[in-house]
Amino acid sequence: MTLGPLMVDLVGLELSDVERDILQHPLVGGVILFSRNYESPEQVTALTESIRALRDPHLLISVDHEGGRVQRFRKGFTRLPPVGSLGKHFMQHPELTRERAEKTGWLMAAELRAVGVDFSFAPVLDLDYGVSDIIGDRSFHRDPEAVASMAHAYIQGMKRAKMSAVGKHFPGHGAVEVDSHLGLPVDTRHFEDMIQADILPFSRLCQTELAGIMPAHIVYEQSDSLPAGFSPFWIKDVLRDRLGFQGAVLSDDLSMEGAAIIGGPLERAEAALDAGCDMVLVCNNPDSAVQVIDGLKLADDPLRHMRLIRLHGRHAMNREDLFASQEWKDAAKMVLSYAPDPELELNLS
Repeated sequence: MTLGPLMVDLVGLELSDVERDILQHPLVGGVILFSRNYESPEQVTALTESIRALRDPHLLISVDHEGGRVQRFRKGFTRLPPVGSLGKHFMQHPELTRERAEKTGWLMAAELRAVGVDFSFAPVLDLDYGVSDIIGDRSFHRDPEAVASMAHAYIQGMKRAKMSAVGKHFPGHGAVEVDSHLGLPVDTRHFEDMIQADILPFSRLCQTELAGIMPAHIVYEQSDSLPAGFSPFWIKDVLRDRLGFQGAVLSDDLSMEGAAIIGGPLERAEAALDAGCDMVLVCNNPDSAVQVIDGLKLADDPLRHMRLIRLHGRHAMNREDLFASQEWKDAAKMVLSYAPDPELELNLS
């Protein structure tokens, strides 16, 4: 069975019979986990094992686990600082910061792989202009060269832990105030200004480092009237043709208010896929997922399947062996050296 173009979520800590049926539908290709799906490392390992057992090749299993405000699994995991904490030291200590970024990327990925998660939606490649509360310290830095440099190191760490990187939010979310979860942001800048700024980290990393990219639910009105995640201009003309990206394009959550301009759940899914997305996320509304599954008519696409299959994680280390390793101990201690929050505690249990 091929991987379908829909990524859905779950209600609780284990699969229900209804969810098992949904996950076996050929249009479904992945699952995204949230905090409500997490109780302990043992519980989430059992959950991911039950998901993998449903299909061959197994469904993609993902999570948002950047660190800081966006870390879905906490108890039993190392509390990761936001990557903006790394960026504070980059200009004075670039080599040290890149080393820390590489180890942080490895630590994040290794702990997730050990419980059966294929990938985290990371790293954030947006620039921190100081105007977006939803981005803020989720961004490495304001300077695009600095973001590209630190993100490259972070991705190398992820790769070393056998996890693919999915960069977000193309072509850049950091210059708008509106949170796309709550409304539709509009960016008024010209394309020529963005290509040397927000787009630069994506262009530097998209051909060799990124296996996936998530576009933003933002209208860049000087370039197109559609939000980037529904825009053939941004996905096909810019990302595919101009930047040469050959990996998977995964939409942001279609239940967000930034997507409402397109219509209902089915219309949003169809528009995103028509624009060039390989997979669309339908989350936080089980009825919407069912509507899309019942209404979407889409032929199998071997190229889409191959792009998505590359997001499978490989060769995960046993969790006990991971936590016993000197590499994990060193990396877990290292994050405390730049953590801004004194409540970030090293979990050695």
